[in-house]
Order: sequence, then structure tokens, then C-alpha cells
Amino acid sequence: MQRSMAEQLRQEMVCEGILECIYDLKELDRECFGALVESDEALTVDEVAERVDRERSTAYRSIQRLLQDGFVRKAQVNYESGGYYHVYYPADPADIADEMRRTLNDWYANMGQLIRAFEATYGDADGGSAPMRD
Repeated sequence: MQRSMAEQLRQEMVCEGILECIYDLKELDRECFGALVESDEALTVDEVAERVDRERSTAYRSIQRLLQDGFVRKAQVNYESGGYYHVYYPADPADIADEMRRTLNDWYANMGQLIRAFEATYGDADGGSAPMRD
């Protein structure tokens, strides 16, 4: 169930909470991202799946969401004998923070327009409030 913005603002916000709020990341997405951040090297989907104790296909879907949202980068590793596989690693935290700022600024601008539309629709002509009725 989606919570109102007022409810979200009343709760204590933590770093991971902002990822849920802005990007709708699920617990598994945060776990997969954490596994990549904690690793000293890029990981395959199989390695991520093992670290978060999930099926490969489940971890793959989570990594794809992280990749789409810009939290993860993908690199191709080529075998000498031919063929390749992909590894994943976390994006630069500064790049992620910049994208969060852009997203938040866009949201703020959109909310400002909605508030102005509300005022135009429900405000009275002289800019004052309408008297309360019983």
C-alpha cells in the first residue's frame, strides 16, 4: 500500500529509505546492490545470487532493475578461446547522488506546478481565504 508523502516525511529517513522513496527499490534490489558494493571485484549474476541466497533468475531481474536505474554498471569479459560473460559493479556514488538530485528537482518543479494549479482552481479572486462554513 502506497503511503502519502506526509506519512513518509513523518517517519525517520535512512539512506536506504531514499532509494525506496525515489526509485521504488525493493529489499532484494538493495541486497543485490549491497553485495556488489561490498565486493572487491565485479561479480557475475551467479555470484550475486549466491551472496543474496536467491535463484539466479531472481537476482538477474534485480540486477536489471539496478542497471536500468543507473545503480549498476555492466562489463563484458571475453574468454581467450572465444565467448564472453558479463560482470556487474556499482556505479560511482557521486553519479547516483547527482541523478537523485536531478530527479528530486524535477519532482519539486512538478509539485510546484500542481500547487499553483490548485491555487488557481480553488483560490478566490482577491487572494484571501474563503470563510469557513459550519
